[in-house]
Amino acid sequence: MDNRNCGSQEHRTGLRPTRRITSIWLPLWATDRLRREQGDAAPPPETPLVLAGRNGRRRVVFAADRAARKAGLVVGMPVAKAQVLLPGLSVMDARPDEDRAALERLALWLQQRVTPVVALNGMDGLILDTTGADHLLGGEAVMLRDIVRRLGGAGISARAAVADTLGAAYAVTRTTSGTAIVVPPGEHAAALADMPVAALRLPAETVIGLADLGLTRIRDIETAPRAPLVQRFGAEITRRLDQAYGRVDEPILPIRPADPVAVSRSFAEPIAAAETIARYIGKLVPPLCTGLEERGLGARRLDLLLHRVDSAVQAVRVALARPVRDPKHLLRLLSERIETIEPGFGIERMDLVAVLAEPMVRRQQVSSLIEEPDADLSGLVDTLANRLGDGALYRVVPVESDVPERSVQRVPPLAPTTDAAWPEGWPRPTRLLPRPEPIETMAMLPDHPPVFFVWRGIRRKVKCADGPERVFGEWWKGDTELTTARDYFQVEDTSGERFWIYRAGDGEHGETGSQRWFLHGLFA
Repeated sequence: MDNRNCGSQEHRTGLRPTRRITSIWLPLWATDRLRREQGDAAPPPETPLVLAGRNGRRRVVFAADRAARKAGLVVGMPVAKAQVLLPGLSVMDARPDEDRAALERLALWLQQRVTPVVALNGMDGLILDTTGADHLLGGEAVMLRDIVRRLGGAGISARAAVADTLGAAYAVTRTTSGTAIVVPPGEHAAALADMPVAALRLPAETVIGLADLGLTRIRDIETAPRAPLVQRFGAEITRRLDQAYGRVDEPILPIRPADPVAVSRSFAEPIAAAETIARYIGKLVPPLCTGLEERGLGARRLDLLLHRVDSAVQAVRVALARPVRDPKHLLRLLSERIETIEPGFGIERMDLVAVLAEPMVRRQQVSSLIEEPDADLSGLVDTLANRLGDGALYRVVPVESDVPERSVQRVPPLAPTTDAAWPEGWPRPTRLLPRPEPIETMAMLPDHPPVFFVWRGIRRKVKCADGPERVFGEWWKGDTELTTARDYFQVEDTSGERFWIYRAGDGEHGETGSQRWFLHGLFA
């Protein structure tokens, strides 16, 4: 059977299967995550990379990227042997705890997106019980393709398969070449027959022992007498075989998100006065902060839920720039929002929930005898943001890009600073337009600035100019930018106004751009 095209997920009789299990394999999870986090500091993609850790006294390979796998390196190989086999190999320390924590965050995302039953499967896989959930996402084939596409967009290599049993789904993801594979209901036995024995999740020594007996495929041990196999290799081999074929159920223990820190208060008589609401908010905030402190967390977002007697629920949300568990600060922010509350015929219960909380990092306070401490603006930012809106406050930071519209980025007011800097040598305009606007010009030669240009219906004669500054496309972002170029000029018209204009192309070769002119910014 062609496992890459295993047919529809619907049963031939029209009945839905009792259980459908989806397996997601992330073969390059650890190395992909390291490259994403380190960015330019990571080894180039063409350089083979392995992550190493300790296994007893030996230093072995914990994870290998695609280039290292092509060269024959495998997980569990001693690092010294890997370096001999592949000179120039890049070796970095493995971080299994961080990899597992990141995998748990991905599992929680899938719980919200696909199905509530999601479990970790080793250090590079996930198991989902998608029984009855696929029709909400367009069917099993569409669901798998969407998962793989979304993970690929985040820089995560993935392969997904769905089958009647966990063992069959696991085996298909690790032995077939497709990225989204559907094994039709009732056909998992045929799909398993030709797969290697290693796909049954057996210990390596058991797989080697079976190969010595000539049992290399699952069908070989399925048809072999069981008693000799159990006597020689133990009961694990038959247990895994029965799980894969569905003769023995294999439970899935889903990961559970941590319950948010929350406190509530019910009232014998409904309340409505602003002063009463403020008083009870003051009674809810301290126990919430105590609960946050017990977990070592600080609130980044609070929801005050007001349950009215008419069964309506009104929510008041407070966002914070940094993790906070100071009762006075939280009470002040919540009290400022009381005027937005409409109690109706009265409020019978209030819930205060820290819907988003992050670890609090303790920092040493700077002594004024050594250096001046930095001003703490978090309180001011919280006050302004909750009055004006989350997106109203931001600051602009440089991004490492020569393309002007990509060289700036909006970030939260208190976001950490970066090492990126704007290009030096050529000044940049005070105001950059949201998008370049086309202009009509007349230029004598390709390297010369325009004699005049027309922008927004006004003809402007160029008095003096400086340039060109050539900016090339970022070839690593796409094939369309392999040959593109822009020639920027700083020009001043006869009235003294200064503009930043460019030609899309080098003025000679059509493949470099449209050769049209645009105005991109204005100088002070």
